[in-house]
Amino acid sequence: MSSLIAEPHIVPAGETTVSFGDFRLSQTSLGVLAGMGIETPTPIQAEVLPLLLDGRDVIGQARTGSGKTLAFALPLIEVVEPRLKAVQALILTPTRELAVQVAGVVDELGRARGVKTLMISGGRAFGPQRDELRRGVHVVVGTPGRVLDLLNQGAIWLDRVRFLVLDEADEMLDRGFAPDVERIIARTTPDRQTALFSATVPAWVKQTATKHLHDPETVMIAAKPEEAAQIEHLAFDIGGADKMRVLQDLLDHRGDGSVIVFGRTKHGVNKLAKRLVADGYPVAALQGNLSQNARDRVMDEFRTGKVPVLVATNVAARGLDVSHVAQVINLELPESPELLTHRIGRTGRMGRQGQAITLLGPEDITKWRRLERGFTRPIKRVPWRGAQALFANGHGANGNGNGQGHAEDMVTAAIPVAPARQSSRERERPAPAPRGDHSRRREPSLRRAPSSRHEGDLDRDAGPELSGRELLRRYGRDPRRPDWVDAERGITSLSGPSGDDRSTGRRSRRRHQSVCAGCGQTAETSFRPDPARPVYCDDCFRAVRETRREAISAPAS
Repeated sequence: MSSLIAEPHIVPAGETTVSFGDFRLSQTSLGVLAGMGIETPTPIQAEVLPLLLDGRDVIGQARTGSGKTLAFALPLIEVVEPRLKAVQALILTPTRELAVQVAGVVDELGRARGVKTLMISGGRAFGPQRDELRRGVHVVVGTPGRVLDLLNQGAIWLDRVRFLVLDEADEMLDRGFAPDVERIIARTTPDRQTALFSATVPAWVKQTATKHLHDPETVMIAAKPEEAAQIEHLAFDIGGADKMRVLQDLLDHRGDGSVIVFGRTKHGVNKLAKRLVADGYPVAALQGNLSQNARDRVMDEFRTGKVPVLVATNVAARGLDVSHVAQVINLELPESPELLTHRIGRTGRMGRQGQAITLLGPEDITKWRRLERGFTRPIKRVPWRGAQALFANGHGANGNGNGQGHAEDMVTAAIPVAPARQSSRERERPAPAPRGDHSRRREPSLRRAPSSRHEGDLDRDAGPELSGRELLRRYGRDPRRPDWVDAERGITSLSGPSGDDRSTGRRSRRRHQSVCAGCGQTAETSFRPDPARPVYCDDCFRAVRETRREAISAPAS
């Protein structure tokens, strides 16, 4: 089955004026929707339902939490014939947690019509699943690995499948799942109806989908500006700071909502969770090596709020529908921009405010620049100033601001503001000792406006295409050097911040004030600081330099 895919039908995400009664849905389905308290279809549902009810193949793209599951579950239930005891619909999902959620929705919709739904996935015994299949089910929701195992054992037959859905299609057709998914699709009937849904649909997904869909209609729901503002994403350069301490600082100042901390590996997530638990934080870990019972227990505790902090791998990046997640923290970067989008989508659901924070150490910069190429909107990087400054300046996701601030505001915000919430751990922590005489200096604004027209012109115009001689001729100084130059006499200043030395014809070196990324005290430098890079006072710089030297000189293990 192969066909070219037409240009996507892009729909603005406005308010829909239709109701479920306007579609060819059975009275039973309409009654179930009314019992669930669902009255008005979301934009993705309003656009996709008529196409699927007409038997068309569809590729649907909409943001997380937009109602994609109901968009394909309703027409799927209408297609199934309850009197035929055979698998007539198959939904493939990448994770067990998503399979559980989708199966719950399909079962609730189809129970009144006598449609029986079975969720099959790894981590559970084969016997009960085989027994349920033998007794007869109409809809199977499962992960590719377990579905393929049951196919190879002859426990499940897909020759009567009339409706196939790939949920989170970008991951289902990626290298990891693609071989199993291809084998499963090859065992289904060629005249089936196929639907692909995801929050991100890269071009390669559409190209791969041409093998499995017939004359598909592509529907893309564009996010409204106010929906995009529901989630505030901030990226912080932590410099040489310890990521663990930064994470603990964030958790000490968290609000009332739940938090998901994303790591990269199963072992790393387990290790991080154990360390946080030892430090007194209410944390649970979710990763692929857990048994299904353990995963279910962790999810129940997180959904009910018994455990407010979840440390997880990318297994929690998709299909985790928990409305009270107020903050997502990317402790380690994902492998693709699409995965980052799905991670961020765990917060700000159902119209609520949310916040995503990405922590960037020196080892992350190269990978972050690679990820930036796939971003639809640029994400501002700023130096880390501490959770106290972050939440006190209107960047909180739970009442400490409107959640719609911008990362660049952190550059101009004054740092010494009292925290909105102080934990018992922080009250017990001693304050850092003052270093040098920095504590006596005035706290400046971190971004200094140009003091003259020429200085502003320098910031805009001075670039690598101008030579040093041309810069001296045009502006009287070379902005690439920390020292000011007397254009007439060619004398380079070596003086401090005392002002002009008119007797010698020298001009003093300009001093720039910034905040030390190590101790948080105000420091002065002779160069203009780069907001994307950390600045240290003398004591902290010596400590960082010694740490780096020890790391370089340490023998490889």
